[in-house]
Amino acid sequence: MQRVAPVCEDAPMGTGLDPHWLRETVARALDEDLGGDPGRDVTTESTVEPGETGVAHLMARADGVVAGLGATDEVLGQVATRLHLASPRVELNVADGDRVHAGEVLGVISGPVQVILIAERTLLNLASRASGIATHTRRWADALQGTRALVLDTRKTTPGLRELEKYAVRCGGGTNKRMGLYDVAMVKDNHIVAAGSVSAAIRAIRATFPEVTIQVEADTLDQALEAIRAGARFLLLDNMTTEALTETVATVRLGERVTGKVELEATGSLTLARAAEVAATGVDFMSVGALTHSSPILDLALDLVERSLPAPS
Repeated sequence: MQRVAPVCEDAPMGTGLDPHWLRETVARALDEDLGGDPGRDVTTESTVEPGETGVAHLMARADGVVAGLGATDEVLGQVATRLHLASPRVELNVADGDRVHAGEVLGVISGPVQVILIAERTLLNLASRASGIATHTRRWADALQGTRALVLDTRKTTPGLRELEKYAVRCGGGTNKRMGLYDVAMVKDNHIVAAGSVSAAIRAIRATFPEVTIQVEADTLDQALEAIRAGARFLLLDNMTTEALTETVATVRLGERVTGKVELEATGSLTLARAAEVAATGVDFMSVGALTHSSPILDLALDLVERSLPAPS
């Protein structure tokens, strides 16, 4: 696993999001809002002329860390295509991962008003959700500043939005763990029961998928040592007290003279109030499902500030 959190801008389109995923996700979101393709907005199409142009400000209504702003062009572009109108111009004043303040203008959008208003909710839904996660993650990253521990996300994501939500974690200074069931093997209690033992589970995974990283969950020091003897070199120390974590980490570190490096992750029952004391036990990582399953949105808005009616024909 990477020891340095990825930079959220490092990806095609300047968004860090997979372009194919973004295109399909935006299309589904617009279908949901407009009732299909091309769909309709009965309010905007009744009150705004197709030739009317204007300027809108993308605003922050609360302090936080932004993410997902790069989706703005994709949303506006798809709406413009559906309406057979020009795509608005977007000028962002901030980048994903930046801290912003309430009242700050994050970007300026200029072009057909119909496109801007129809795209408004979809682009805000994506950016507000991502920015809320980035803001929450930043609190954890700040709490762990100066320690050896990194904050990780989990698979507890909104179905269909994992790409966006894990990207937002990176923007907030966190690190992605596994993306899904396909890229890392994680042996938990039910797998141990199914396989018969930790050793049997590890052997089965190595025989079937020899290339994947194997992680093993342990609830006690004895389980942690059993997993290491079975060949595990990444342990999830689940729901341990600070005292139990301290003992387990110290014991495992002593054994590293023989085993080599063992990555240790604290998981379960973690809060910001406990972050510093858990990091002080010497764990490498702290995984926090709440980053993606419980982050409130960051309140963003799109305000129309100028409009220009089409010239009479």
